[in-house]
Amino acid sequence: MSRRTIQIEMNRVEGDLDFQLDLEDNVVVDARCIGTLYRGFEQIMLGRKPTDSLVITPRICGICGTAQLNAAVLALEQVGRIPVPPNAVRIRNLCLMAETVQSDLRQSFLFFTADFCHPKYQNRSFYPKALAAFQPFKGSVHRGALENSRHIVEIVALFGGQWPHSSYMLPGGVTTSANSRHILDSLSILNRLTRWFEQSVTGADLDAWLDLQSAEQFFAWLSEKAAHADSAIGLFTLISREVGLHRLGFGTPHMLSYGAYDDPLDADTFPPHNKRLFKAGFLNGETGDIEPFDQAGITEHVRHAWFQQYPGGRHPFQGETVPDYQPHSDRYTWCKAPRYQDKVVQTGPLADALIDGDALIVSLYRAEGGNAWLRQFARLRRTAKLLRGMRETLLELAANLDEPHMLAPADGDIPDGEGFGLVTAARGGLGHWLQISDGAISRYQVVTPTAWNASPKDSAGRHGHWESSLIGMRVDDPDDPLEIGHIIRSHDPCLVCTVHILDTGKRVTLWP
Repeated sequence: MSRRTIQIEMNRVEGDLDFQLDLEDNVVVDARCIGTLYRGFEQIMLGRKPTDSLVITPRICGICGTAQLNAAVLALEQVGRIPVPPNAVRIRNLCLMAETVQSDLRQSFLFFTADFCHPKYQNRSFYPKALAAFQPFKGSVHRGALENSRHIVEIVALFGGQWPHSSYMLPGGVTTSANSRHILDSLSILNRLTRWFEQSVTGADLDAWLDLQSAEQFFAWLSEKAAHADSAIGLFTLISREVGLHRLGFGTPHMLSYGAYDDPLDADTFPPHNKRLFKAGFLNGETGDIEPFDQAGITEHVRHAWFQQYPGGRHPFQGETVPDYQPHSDRYTWCKAPRYQDKVVQTGPLADALIDGDALIVSLYRAEGGNAWLRQFARLRRTAKLLRGMRETLLELAANLDEPHMLAPADGDIPDGEGFGLVTAARGGLGHWLQISDGAISRYQVVTPTAWNASPKDSAGRHGHWESSLIGMRVDDPDDPLEIGHIIRSHDPCLVCTVHILDTGKRVTLWP
C-alpha cells in the first residue's frame, strides 16, 4: 500500500485556499482544509462606534459587500429596535439579489465550467462543445457571462451610489429613495441580462424553465429540443454527468439556511420572528425533517484553528477571535469550525432550495443526494428565481414611489445591548453578532458561509463539510487532482470573508 500527502493550492476561488490530502493508493483517507488568510475584522471592530460597522464590514469582501452591509445593519436595528419602511426593505432586497446574480453567474461560468476545458478531457466527445462554450475568454458562454454579469451590479450603484463596498443601508432604512429613473434604468439592465440568460443559459423562456417540477420533467426537457441540450445548463449537466459529478462530493447531509430577503409587508417585525421570502430552517440529514432554525444553536470551535484556544464550542455572543499562530502543531487553518446543534452542516444554494421547498431540487436530491453537480445546478436554478424576483421587486417599488425610504431613529444613537443580523449571501448563511457597551462595540463576530463549509475539525475531531466530502474518493492523478477542483468549486469558496499569506510548503497547483 502506497501512502503520500499532497498539498493543493486552489485557484479560481475568492481568497487563498489550500488542501492537504493524505492518500493511500490514490484514495483520500484524510483531508485538511487550510484557510491561509487572516485579516482580523473582528479585532478591527472593537472599541469603535456601532455605525462604523456599516463602513468597515462591507470591505470584508469585494464580492458580497452588500450582504455584509445588510447583516451589519440588521444587527444594529435589532439592538435599537429600529423599524424599517417597506420600500427600504425592497431596495435592500433588490440590491442583494443583484449582487447574488452577479456572483452566481461568474462562479458558474468563469470559475466552475472552465474545468471542463482541462486537457484531461480532450479525448471526450463533449470536449469541442466545452471549449466553444466555456473556454476562458474565448468560449461564448464565458464571454457572455463576463459581459452581462458586470452590468447587473449597476443596480446597486443606482441605489447605493457605488459597488462594491457600498454603505447606503442605515439603521431605519436606506439613504436614497426609489424614483422612476432608477426603476427604468434597473429594468433596462435586468431585461438585457434576462434575454441573455434565456438565450444562452436555459435555452428556454424563464417561466417555462422555472415550471419544471421534477427530475423526470427536467431530463425529459433536456432531451426534447437541441436548444435545451446545447444551452449552458444543458451542456453543463451532460458533461457533469459524463464525468461522474453526480456521484461525488456529498459531505454532510445536514443543511442550514437562514432564509432570504425580508418580507416588505412584515417590515415592522424584528428578527427572529420576521417573515422572509425564502424560508429559513435546518434540514436534519438523519431524519430528513426540516426543523425550525434558531441562531442560539450555533457554536464555533477553535481546537484546530490558529486562534487562542478555549474548550468546546461557543456561541458568537461569547466568541473570541484572537490570533495564535502555531504552525508546528495539529492546528492548521485560520478558519473556525461552526456547528449547528453540535452537527457539521453545509450551507449554500442547495441547502436554501431544499429548505425552501423547490420541487425540482427536492426531486433531484431525493433521487441522487446532495452531489457536486446538483449543488452547482441549484445555484443556476436560484439565478432564474432571482431574475424574476428582481422584476417583481422593481414593479412593487414603481407602485409605491411615494412611500418613505427611511424612518430615522428617534435619538439617533444605537443603545448598549446585543444583536445579530442574518442574511443569505451568494454562498449561503452569513451572520453578524455584535455587543455594544458604553456606546462602543465590545464584541463583533462574523460567521461566513465558507466558514461553515470549509471548517476544520472541531473539538470532537469531526471533519468539516469540505473535508468529509473528499474523504473516500479516488484521485486519478495526484499531481493534477482535477476531481478535487470540481467538488470544492461547486461550493463557490470565499476565503477572504472567512479568515496575510503563509508559506505552507510545496504545493500542487490546480490547472488554471
